Amino acid sequence: MQYKILIVDDDENICELLRLYLEKDGFTTVVANDGEEAIKKAALYSPDLILLDIMLPKLDGWQVCREIRKTSETPIIMLTAKGETFDKILGLELGADDYVSKPFETKEVIARIKAVLRRTNDSEKHNSVSEVKYDKLVINLTNYELVVDGARIDTPPKELELIYHLASNPNRVYTRDQLLDEVWGFDYYGDSRTVDVHVKRLREKLENVSEEWSLKTVWGVGYKFEITKI
Repeated sequence: MQYKILIVDDDENICELLRLYLEKDGFTTVVANDGEEAIKKAALYSPDLILLDIMLPKLDGWQVCREIRKTSETPIIMLTAKGETFDKILGLELGADDYVSKPFETKEVIARIKAVLRRTNDSEKHNSVSEVKYDKLVINLTNYELVVDGARIDTPPKELELIYHLASNPNRVYTRDQLLDEVWGFDYYGDSRTVDVHVKRLREKLENVSEEWSLKTVWGVGYKFEITKI
């Protein structure tokens, strides 16, 4: 299968460099140089993955990510300024799957693209219904749906995969590194703050919903989905 990558950056030299390396590696590419063009081309070409710069004309990368996530679960890798932790965390909160800091090595970008696509494909291979249910909570990994107290809650794919993994193994404590390995994959290049960001967002959706379960922090260790009533 030949994957299609949408490259979004206002620097035409960066776009051309990424295009050349990606096409050499067997990908097809589409290029956009501003935020509005990115949203239009994402809808028009249905790319398999989007490389999205933050600093863009017309609409910035955060706005683009937010708009795309309203209708699509297409994997997004954000391109951020070197060392800008706030940019990385905000991108993850908006539903980005990974990030790469500028200046970057082209080989690293390609490695991350392949890792994200591999994780996405692994998830899609499971055709049987994957669902866990608790009081006022349904997590369906087949349809990527989170239902809280009867209401369907829009949830980025990685958040849903994380809560599904924890809820499928109730009362088991996971370290952040274990969650990175088992939810994001062994070849994920991020750090433990990625897990913290996703847990924080999940808590906003799940806190005080039921007295029978909760998403708990185990201080100094990690996290668990705790069942308080069997």
